[in-house]
Amino acid sequence: MYVPDSLRDLADSEVVQFVKKPKTISRIFAGVFSLIVFATLLTDGYQNLTSSSQLHCVLNDNRVACSFAVVTSLLAFLGCLLFLTLDSLAARITRTRLKTTVLLLDFSLSVIWVGVWFVGFCFLANQWQRSPPHHYLLGNSSAKAAIAFSFFSIPVWMALAYLTLQDLRSDSPVPYKRSLDEGGVALTTTTNMGPNSLGYSSSIPPPYPTTPKAARLTMMNDN
Repeated sequence: MYVPDSLRDLADSEVVQFVKKPKTISRIFAGVFSLIVFATLLTDGYQNLTSSSQLHCVLNDNRVACSFAVVTSLLAFLGCLLFLTLDSLAARITRTRLKTTVLLLDFSLSVIWVGVWFVGFCFLANQWQRSPPHHYLLGNSSAKAAIAFSFFSIPVWMALAYLTLQDLRSDSPVPYKRSLDEGGVALTTTTNMGPNSLGYSSSIPPPYPTTPKAARLTMMNDN
């Protein structure tokens, strides 16, 4: 099957290769899930009763539950955009300490977001379970979607933490590693030298001057 050169160049481009990375795919999914939670609760998460115009959270009338989900999803989405930009610029970062700092920050935040989404899922599910059935005409599907995608966010952020840890193990060099390796090689070479190998070569003069010994005269008797 013939593939045009333009499509080959597109498939081999840096953008396509970057999008095909597992870490990029996981981060995109994490951002999309966060955006879904944010949008569903912000649009239909607050409803009013037929007898009142005041808006209430559909999750057991608990404004804390809706506010927690909205703020959490918004921060998670912004964090995904930030680290997605840093991932695209990772090849241009030449400073070792800066790259290691970014990876450590990414790993720490990924682990934190796993805990936050787990707590958020349990909190939202508990409030939805306590909500009276058919209390609001609208908002039920939005609440269910927010709970579902809060749960889906947990394994996605776990995958991000795992992939970032792999990057730390493989790509992040240890400071002064080259110096330590050279010191280890020198120490090994010195250790392997035996006591007889400390002598000087015949072509190298000794470090101290030597004085030739004078010839001895022997007196012989005439007899």
